[in-house]
Amino acid sequence: MTAADVVCVASWNADLISRVARPIERGETLMASAFSISPGGKGSNAAVAAARQGATVALVARIGEDDFGRMGMALWQEEGINTSYVEQVAGERSGVAQILVYEDGDNSIAVYPGAGSGLGARHARAAAKLLAGCRVVMASCEVPAEATLEAFGLARAAGALTLLNPAPARPLSDELLALVDVLTPNESELHLLAGTAASDDEAAAKLLGRGARAVLVTLGAAGCRLYQAGRPPLAISGRAMEVRDTIGAGDTFTGALAAALARGEPLPAAMQWANAAAALSVTRHGAIDGIPRLADVKALLG
Repeated sequence: MTAADVVCVASWNADLISRVARPIERGETLMASAFSISPGGKGSNAAVAAARQGATVALVARIGEDDFGRMGMALWQEEGINTSYVEQVAGERSGVAQILVYEDGDNSIAVYPGAGSGLGARHARAAAKLLAGCRVVMASCEVPAEATLEAFGLARAAGALTLLNPAPARPLSDELLALVDVLTPNESELHLLAGTAASDDEAAAKLLGRGARAVLVTLGAAGCRLYQAGRPPLAISGRAMEVRDTIGAGDTFTGALAAALARGEPLPAAMQWANAAAALSVTRHGAIDGIPRLADVKALLG
């Protein structure tokens, strides 16, 4: 076992990306202008982002013993990510995301988790020493909640920070929220999780009241806003960038945030790093190709 700054309870899938002019109507067929297959999965993307921001990173994951699974292992080894706790399963398919990218850079995504749906508490317990020795553990809602709950409990007990990107949005238990140091929803996820159509401030207050220690809302081109109990909201403006596509921008934000927190940045400063990294990510096509290096973010921040 090799120690890590950041441990990611990770989803993995291959991204099957088609570029089309606009969203497709029900029952409609639309010709695509381009197609590609590339590495994806919110957890994997965030892990790569953290590694490129200088953190030592390890994964807790479950993938198929297939071509797409081998794609993931090759990527993680190339990025220097510890795969000691990645379970490869014969006879199961790795996850797949079918992505439509539109001319304005926005996208729609359908995800099949494949072998990742079998990730559970036992995988977190097997990595207990790794989780106890890290500084930040992160997860998304693409992995089963039982795996995240166990991993966060083990990490929090050892003094690590926990970071949850609640995408795709689904109901979160009070038990899990009480173990979350930083929750990073986008604006629509914020309101779905809070169960309210009220203001962002009220929605964030509901989640804080249920146990999350901080709610950091990503606002796309408008930047991000941090909510913590007993403190006024802290907003950081977005950056004007030439958008190629937005695939992986949220994952880049999460991974860069985790890396900054792991090297000891306070949360407001870590926000700055994450905001800049996400802004850079939209200037290139694809999730992995868009993830910037630490030097790129330093240059943008000046």
